[in-house]
Amino acid sequence: MFSPRSRKLDGDAPDGKSSAHPLIVVGSGIAGLQAALTAAVETEVLLISAGPVERTNSSRAQGGIAAAIGPDDNTELHEQDTYIAGRGLCRPTAVQILVKSAAARIQDLVDIGVPFEDDLGLEGGHSRNRIVHAGGAATGEHVARALAAQVMAHPRIEIMTGIRVRGLWVEDGECIGVLSDAGAIPGRATILATGGAASLWARTTNAPAAVGGGIAAAYKAGARVADMEFTQFHPTALAGTSLLLTEALRGAGAVLLDTHGARFIDELAPRDVVARAIDAQAGTVTLDLRSIDRNRFAGLMDSIGRECGLDPANTPIPVAPAAHYFIGGIVTDLDARTDIDRLYAAGECAATGVHGANRLASNSLLECLVFGRRAAIDAVRLPDVDVPAVAPELGPSEPPPTAELKEALWRDAGLIRDGHGLEQLLEAPHTVVRLIAEAALTREESRGVHFRADFPFEDEHFHAHVVQRRGQEPVLEAWA
Repeated sequence: MFSPRSRKLDGDAPDGKSSAHPLIVVGSGIAGLQAALTAAVETEVLLISAGPVERTNSSRAQGGIAAAIGPDDNTELHEQDTYIAGRGLCRPTAVQILVKSAAARIQDLVDIGVPFEDDLGLEGGHSRNRIVHAGGAATGEHVARALAAQVMAHPRIEIMTGIRVRGLWVEDGECIGVLSDAGAIPGRATILATGGAASLWARTTNAPAAVGGGIAAAYKAGARVADMEFTQFHPTALAGTSLLLTEALRGAGAVLLDTHGARFIDELAPRDVVARAIDAQAGTVTLDLRSIDRNRFAGLMDSIGRECGLDPANTPIPVAPAAHYFIGGIVTDLDARTDIDRLYAAGECAATGVHGANRLASNSLLECLVFGRRAAIDAVRLPDVDVPAVAPELGPSEPPPTAELKEALWRDAGLIRDGHGLEQLLEAPHTVVRLIAEAALTREESRGVHFRADFPFEDEHFHAHVVQRRGQEPVLEAWA
């Protein structure tokens, strides 16, 4: 069994060094669980989770997993739909890996008992029905539960819960562990699967912990981050709550209505288009669910009733956009390697380039499965590493975002932003907020989910990724 070590490590070797045995995975969402299970085939794994393994932000994912497995579909169509949604910024090699791996990753989940439904759903931006669902609007919960059960039963995986990683242990350009509130924990490689940062906004569908802690830690340690200006705002959260009303509802026939009861938008247009169209409406926008099969989405229908006291079988439900998916993150290659040796990132905390300027619906859980696995396959090949007997001091932690800061981010870096508002965020006390503002100021155009009122059109000059490194000015990079 492995235990956290504080500044003085146990089992020091005669030369003042100590071996670090486990592969460390930080985060127990779907990317982290997938990485841990894959790595455990060959090595011991230490999975560190701030909260219960059974309940993470991944569990809240309602939509499904995109996979070109229907008789009228193929990976080329899935690839093309991803490019169209991404507005020219998708990294082609990453997209090709994603779509070509989808069928195998779905089969993996079937093999461990995920109860996928027989029919394939349709969501915005997809040219075919290709969304694999479990439990109607509970796909994330079913997938996370099945993976968590495998992880908790695996003899090579040790789980530490209630531990918050606050920094990375980097020596001579190598990540040799993590710095946590339980002490320094050495490992021969570290995979960050810490999730995104969409809970930094006042209106969000995410769990409160999704504030970019892993992204901030990697950035402070010297890793590059990219695409921080791109956050996807889901069009249909239940107004005044964090309850997401999945796009699968619109794929099944639910329609958006203005205050006069008239449709005003193609409900399955890309999410950024639908979200801004809702935001532009005067008065309350509702989602009409009266034609939807309640049995298919029974849990969600019950949640709607509990949250707002309305019966979706009889009354259209008020909706509004909310921050949903953080596209930016830690820059990785196609095997999830970061700029720092022995440090990997997978899932929403990573910037693979697969989503471009706007994530295609239901590509996110697929990304977790595909790149969480690739990170583990690469990481287990690394030899062990000697660890100094004394770990570095733990620096100050990120301050928790206040309600005032979240409101400021919603106002100045929300659906529509401009230079004046973004400049107000540059002195924010939170690292990720400052990175978001700096990247959004750098991108003087509107593309995908990033819409600037002062630069309302796409500009070919910005057909590239905004990349940031600590102590340096942002640069534009084209990724193949």
